[in-house]
Amino acid sequence: MPRQILEEARIHSAIRDKIASNHADIVAEVQAAVAAHRVVVVGMAQNPAPRKARKMLDAAGIAYHYLEYGSYFNTWRRRNALKMWTGWQTFPMVFVEGVLIGGAEDLARLLKKGELK
Repeated sequence: MPRQILEEARIHSAIRDKIASNHADIVAEVQAAVAAHRVVVVGMAQNPAPRKARKMLDAAGIAYHYLEYGSYFNTWRRRNALKMWTGWQTFPMVFVEGVLIGGAEDLARLLKKGELK
C-alpha cells in the first residue's frame, strides 16, 4: 500500500514553495550520503538507538556513513523534514543500498538473517 501524502493539487499555490523548501538542505545532505555510501545511519545525539545500530554494524564489520543531527534539545524542526521525507518517525534511519530499512531493531533482524553481508 502506498504511503498517504497530501496531493500537490490540494496545497494552495501560495505555500507550495515554502513546503518544498522546508529544510531541504538536510534532506539533500542525506540523499547525497545515501547515493555515495552503501550503508548510511542517520541519528541524533543522546539517543541510544543510533548508537546501538552503529555498534551492531561495527561488530558485523560493515562500513557505514553516519550523519548526526542535533539532540533531544535542539534541531527537532530540521529532523522533522527527514521524517516527512521518509515517513519514518524515529531515529536512527538506516539506509542500505539506497533503501530505508528502518531503525535499529530492523537492522538487527536483517543482520541476524545475514541479509547485509
